[in-house]
Amino acid sequence: MHQKHATPRSPHLLIKNWLTTYFSLTKREYNALLVLFGLISLTIVTPYFYEKFFIKEQLMTGFETKAIRELSIINEKTYRNNASRYNHANSKEFKVRTSLFKFDPNQIGMEDWKRLGFSTKQAQSIINYRDKGGKFYKTEDLKKMYAVSPAMFERLQRYIELPDRFKKEDRNFEAKSFPKKEMVIIEINSADTINLDKIKGVGAAFARRIVNYRQRLGGFYKKEQLMEVYGVDSLKFEEIKSQIQIDPSIIKKIDINRADFEALKNHPYLKYKQINAIIQYRKQHGDYMSIADLKKVLILSSQTIEQLTPYLQF
Repeated sequence: MHQKHATPRSPHLLIKNWLTTYFSLTKREYNALLVLFGLISLTIVTPYFYEKFFIKEQLMTGFETKAIRELSIINEKTYRNNASRYNHANSKEFKVRTSLFKFDPNQIGMEDWKRLGFSTKQAQSIINYRDKGGKFYKTEDLKKMYAVSPAMFERLQRYIELPDRFKKEDRNFEAKSFPKKEMVIIEINSADTINLDKIKGVGAAFARRIVNYRQRLGGFYKKEQLMEVYGVDSLKFEEIKSQIQIDPSIIKKIDINRADFEALKNHPYLKYKQINAIIQYRKQHGDYMSIADLKKVLILSSQTIEQLTPYLQF
């Protein structure tokens, strides 16, 4: 009898028969298992390909970046060397073409200014100032020019020579332009801006602010209230307080039982909510008889009531 040779089977079929025999897997379960094995295999081999191809490319990019950086450093050094040579050449040229000499800033022309170390543009700005009527009355006046830096002024200061007549004109100019204010005593509740301007330390701007605040307030009852005016700090107050006096009888009073919202809205010591509370309390409880009644308006602090007291009448 001839023996029959067994037909070789593929590994796939052997694995399939083994799994179905020992684990009783259905066809769907077997296919799902194959997919799971495939994903596991993919997870295992992915790091190998990533390391071999992607990281290699990234390293190449890093080498390129390093090369570019080194090239930039070389270019920067070249630029600095060229700039250094250029500045050195300019410095030598500056030393050659500049010199210091005695000069009158009201008289010298373009070439003399350039000899002193100024550029054409800087020299022209000084000459334009003179052409428009500007004069240098004293040495320090040159320092006020935009074209003259502090270092340049220090360099030129001892070479500046001004005629004696300019020194005399300078004294007359200062006397005319800045007349000294005599000490005065001004009553600030009745003074207008012209009179307030006579106070030493109070100019036209402060005078207008004082009058505007006084109108909103109704008048001042103590000197310290001036520090509530915008721009009047403690130093300014110390400067002017001895030159003012106050007449409290001129203060404009508020009839708290007749005043409506419009009459109260501009007062600097009251806010809108407080004004509404004052009016509503009056409507509900009747007229205020004294300050004690005003204290019953809960929204009014003791400080606000104290500030308002000189301005109220019942």
